[in-house]
Amino acid sequence: MTKTLLSLHVLAAIIAIGPVSVAASMFPPAVRRAGANESESGISAAATIQLLHRICRVYAGIGLAVPVLGFATASYMGVLGSGWLIASIILTAAAAGILVVLVLPSQDRLLGRIIDNGTIERSHTAQLAMYTGIFNLLWAVVTVLMVVRPGSTTGA
Repeated sequence: MTKTLLSLHVLAAIIAIGPVSVAASMFPPAVRRAGANESESGISAAATIQLLHRICRVYAGIGLAVPVLGFATASYMGVLGSGWLIASIILTAAAAGILVVLVLPSQDRLLGRIIDNGTIERSHTAQLAMYTGIFNLLWAVVTVLMVVRPGSTTGA
């Protein structure tokens, strides 16, 4: 059962978190391009931005399976009290908070401005890029903790 849960947990992380990380990273440059080419391909630029935002929202919801499967896996492995797991849980919660409180609302605001043909200032996209970078960095640290598992008895 542990191997099945662990496999599902890893698959959920790859399938759910990967697209959010990529789409969120692509969003600020896409908004900058759309803001620079207001009169040209405005409709296709807005459609691209809407698609990236939708990917972030949908896969963020699917991403809820990652911690659920993670808790189930940790429970079966008997490592719920391990320091590396507790650190991973805290970092995962921080990443989720950044996504829900900072990244997605910022994307909503910028998408609204593009659709309304509003002005896009570089500072707004730079701030979103920073939030996205922090989100991605937190997930990278969680991934490393999951692979290295300080204090693990597996010898890896």
